[in-house]
Amino acid sequence: MTEEIEEQISLHPQVEAYLDRLARFNFGELHTFPVEQAREGVRRGIALLGEPEAVADVEDRIIPAANGDIRVRIYTPMGEGSFPLLVFFHGGGFMLGDLDTHDGLCRSLANGAESIVVSVDYPRAPEHRFPAAPDACYAATQWVADNAAGIGGDPARIAVGGDSAGGNLAAVVAQMARDHGGPALVFQLLIYPDLDFRRTNYSIREYAGKYGNIGRATQHWFMDNYLTTEEEKLDPRVSPLLAPDLAGLPPALIITAQYDALRDEGEQYGERLEAAGVPVTVSRYAGMIHEFVRHTFDDSEKARTEAATALRKAFIR
Repeated sequence: MTEEIEEQISLHPQVEAYLDRLARFNFGELHTFPVEQAREGVRRGIALLGEPEAVADVEDRIIPAANGDIRVRIYTPMGEGSFPLLVFFHGGGFMLGDLDTHDGLCRSLANGAESIVVSVDYPRAPEHRFPAAPDACYAATQWVADNAAGIGGDPARIAVGGDSAGGNLAAVVAQMARDHGGPALVFQLLIYPDLDFRRTNYSIREYAGKYGNIGRATQHWFMDNYLTTEEEKLDPRVSPLLAPDLAGLPPALIITAQYDALRDEGEQYGERLEAAGVPVTVSRYAGMIHEFVRHTFDDSEKARTEAATALRKAFIR
């Protein structure tokens, strides 16, 4: 889709109404708040995401890792048998999200994909800078593979997934698993993933600070709190789009939104995966914005269904 054609497609009316409501509150840019206050603001936004679905069981657990214990939340769907597993990493700029902010999405994916979902409470910046988050996410994925049977799962059917910063971590973990000999992953679900810290593409330039996207100053606030040096932006564990070789990675579904500043890097990653021989579907939602999958728009449910369907197909043995 060319930039000229895409500009002819307007915001979805439900999105427009949502953004109008937000504008009346005039919250201000996130980078102007102390981190804890910004986190609390994000948690309060959970009420806008609708009533969460019921699942058969939800358990919070602490799992051991070399660099410190990690909290996870395990969602088990209705049904019997050895379930496939999705290791899920939440968004929030590596700083603001948590298990609660993505509780509704994890429940939906557990039910829709008929899969156990293990949501990972990875260490957040600025208290824990790179590479703490990807290291913890990889360790959690290894734990899931090693302990799958003990939580009712099938170690031969493990996928990773996440949204925004969590999509970054899912892509990074998939690369780490390939490069370090496992765990063997059958799929990666990347929902409007954050994949290129250079911040130079068209959608970043065009949409930053518009349509609910964070502005340039907040983008740099997130990056500056996550990283220690400017050079780290080019590390594939920070910008997985810059990995020299994407061959041998698991199949992927990449969900993007037309008016999302991160749109282009997700779609570019899809192009690179395809060129490397990795089966990939890139699904752009017209008229949608960043974080739409967690909302109550009509296309939110459609995208969650698409993600769950893709996972179910990947889990078939």
